[in-house]
Amino acid sequence: MRAAIIHGTRDIRVEDRPEPRVHLPGDAVVRVTAACVCGSDLWPYRGVREVTEPKPIGHEFVGVVEEVGDGVSTVKAGDFVVAPWAVSCGQCPPCRNGVQVACEHRASWGGTDEQGLPVDGGQGERVRVPMADGTLVPVPGVAEPDEALTKSLLTLSDVMGTGHHAAVAAKTGPGRSVVVVGDGAVGLCGVLAAKRLGAERIIAMSRHEDRAAIARKFGATDIVAERGKAAAETVRGLLGGVLADSVLECVGTEESMDQALRCTRAGGSLGFVGVPAGGAELPIGVLFSKNITVGGGAASTRHYLPELLEDVLSGAIDPGAVFDSVMPLEDAAEAYRAMDERRAVKVMLVPEGGK
Repeated sequence: MRAAIIHGTRDIRVEDRPEPRVHLPGDAVVRVTAACVCGSDLWPYRGVREVTEPKPIGHEFVGVVEEVGDGVSTVKAGDFVVAPWAVSCGQCPPCRNGVQVACEHRASWGGTDEQGLPVDGGQGERVRVPMADGTLVPVPGVAEPDEALTKSLLTLSDVMGTGHHAAVAAKTGPGRSVVVVGDGAVGLCGVLAAKRLGAERIIAMSRHEDRAAIARKFGATDIVAERGKAAAETVRGLLGGVLADSVLECVGTEESMDQALRCTRAGGSLGFVGVPAGGAELPIGVLFSKNITVGGGAASTRHYLPELLEDVLSGAIDPGAVFDSVMPLEDAAEAYRAMDERRAVKVMLVPEGGK
């Protein structure tokens, strides 16, 4: 089969890989119909995280179950499924508490499972899924989704659930004012999540008109282009002299965290989901003096999937609008370049046999 492999900084190649197979009773093999490049994939691509040897990449995909092990009971061959970005057993204490990203038996896409067996990356034609019962979510009544629905279902593997996690952690709700720091796919989905949760005023931080347009479509009432202290003053002006009740930090840098804290009112809440890229440590003195509540971290999108899937299927939300480009899997290197150069918000990759 064909799959994207990262060899080093800015070095993505699509190569032949062994066809995955069922190794353990809890395994499933999924034929990928669509995958995508995540903003967090750009950290190793840019060299921020060292790549010591070639490895499969990608952790967001949807597709059709082709085969299951004897121990799998919740999905079957022929089911269309969403694969969350984190593999999880569904049975250990963290999983039962809705924190699947901390699963005690977690495997990693593009790495290995607990037994040391290989696990494929999501950016490929097929994937062996360990612990299929705890990981995969079947989509009821859907066998061959069209492109628009495929895009929205694909966001549920990561970015929509992650944006939702930020909004929940920031205590977003009816009557609250919200600031979203970050105009990538996660930040844009955070805007949509804030709207879904009933926020009254939603301020998106963006300097790019194409991304700002998506933010407005998703429910942003205001767009702020300023950064740092100037951004906070603009927010204060928009909100009648006060800062925001809830702030979503969706980038992961020192600058984005500083901006998020500057925009949070005293006694407000901050939800952070940006993958830390160095220097984003929280200043305890600021939190102490402003009584800011902080929550968030890596999002257990498996936990949120059922409720968000229901809203996607009903048409209540359409997070697939974050995909502004679709490319064949063979063009994965160009997909990475487009996102790295901010020529694309998010790229969907379609294997040759995906449609």
